[in-house]
Amino acid sequence: MCFKKQHPKQTSVHRFNAPFSSSRTTSGISPVGAGCSSARISSTITPALLAQAVTHPSFVGLHQRHYPHEVSPAHNSLLAALGNSLTGLFATEWLAATYPHLPTNVLKAAVSAYVGPASSSAIAREWGVVPLVRWQRKSGTEVTDAVLHDDAVASAVRAITGLVYNAGSIEDAREFVHAHFLSRQFDLRSLLKFSDPKLALINAVRKYQREPPVSRLLSESGRASNSPTFIVGIFSGSDQLGEGFGSSLKMAEFRAAEDAMHRLYLTRQPSSEFKLPSAAFPSIRDPSIADALAREQERDAPFKLLALSSLGGGESPHTPGLLGDSEMQYGSAGHSGRLARGKPST
Repeated sequence: MCFKKQHPKQTSVHRFNAPFSSSRTTSGISPVGAGCSSARISSTITPALLAQAVTHPSFVGLHQRHYPHEVSPAHNSLLAALGNSLTGLFATEWLAATYPHLPTNVLKAAVSAYVGPASSSAIAREWGVVPLVRWQRKSGTEVTDAVLHDDAVASAVRAITGLVYNAGSIEDAREFVHAHFLSRQFDLRSLLKFSDPKLALINAVRKYQREPPVSRLLSESGRASNSPTFIVGIFSGSDQLGEGFGSSLKMAEFRAAEDAMHRLYLTRQPSSEFKLPSAAFPSIRDPSIADALAREQERDAPFKLLALSSLGGGESPHTPGLLGDSEMQYGSAGHSGRLARGKPST
């Protein structure tokens, strides 16, 4: 049993020469090959489920045209939606806990960078799943979006994430997402753009009731030449907040203020100092919880989380992490104390 590996560009127009068989399309990929690290989960996820995970809803219409008398294959729509919600949850809670001062818009962009379609497509290529995805290209209309290759490939990765949760637990899904998505290196500085970093820094320092920032020339070379270099530091009292260089004092001061804002927003909280909210769920790895859950499942409890929530006990205490002021950059009323233009004071 194996997926017939095809070039991605051929997948959407492939015409079958033999009757469709799900058993013929499932041995080329295994849960371990798809990125699952747990042997227990690997034995639970069957080839049929993996075939469903790599089947985009757009493939159903193609199958019906070629095999109108056969049962349509199961597609990954629900699994992909589940996986999308899980990856968004785990990425958001981890980023918010690790970088508590990130502006809201930057946090959203960072979540997309870590678990968005581009990252999901890249992960699929690393796993070798791309040639196995079954889909059909479709043009967009006024009411529907176009179906592109990267969309179909990304849906397979999300669906496999949903399978890990369904076959294991929320802990397994969280470890899976952290291992394959959140372990990737991404420079968050590229998401932080300042039109006037000095003004943003003034507002931030005022918010924390610190001394106003002062720029100081730390060193220079070649002032009288055609390629001078200036190094400027920005201080609040005796504390240096940032440092920057440039071919002019203005450029160096701009970069120093930008560096200070980066240090504020991108200061990482050590993982030992916070606990992720999703880790507060009862753990099925606890033998007492696992036994109680098994008894609940014997009564055909439809949803694992609902069954866990009804067990009682075994819950880990959760201490909320640090909350940062994410809107200081904009100096909006109610956050930095500065009023929007034209807004009367109260």
